[in-house]
Amino acid sequence: QLLGFLFLFGFFVQGKEKCKDPVKPSVPSGPVVTDKSGSVTIAIRAKPGSKQNAITDVTSEAVGVAIAAPPSEGEANAELCRYLSKVLEVKKSEVVLDKGGKSREKVVKILVSMTPDEVLEKLKKEATS
Repeated sequence: QLLGFLFLFGFFVQGKEKCKDPVKPSVPSGPVVTDKSGSVTIAIRAKPGSKQNAITDVTSEAVGVAIAAPPSEGEANAELCRYLSKVLEVKKSEVVLDKGGKSREKVVKILVSMTPDEVLEKLKKEATS
């Protein structure tokens, strides 16, 4: 009897969980978002070793950036931040690598007051030029 009760209780609990609303809370999606601290972050897919710096594409997951520096000793990371500061028209010190120092998938943080829409607009403008 106890086993039957536990089985039914487990089934009931699982059923309750399934009834929860599957809609996730509205978390901003896309490559450019505002983090918990209020800073704008950009998900980057880096392509080091390119002939020239360029925004190659802007997808729902990340911004593709070709970087004219080799992926060694942080050269590409420094060049990425320098290039993004130029594109976004902010100081070099206001663009910092937040995550992905040794990965092609990176997160860059903008330390100046901008909205995600402003950042995305400038990135898309650069991608089409």
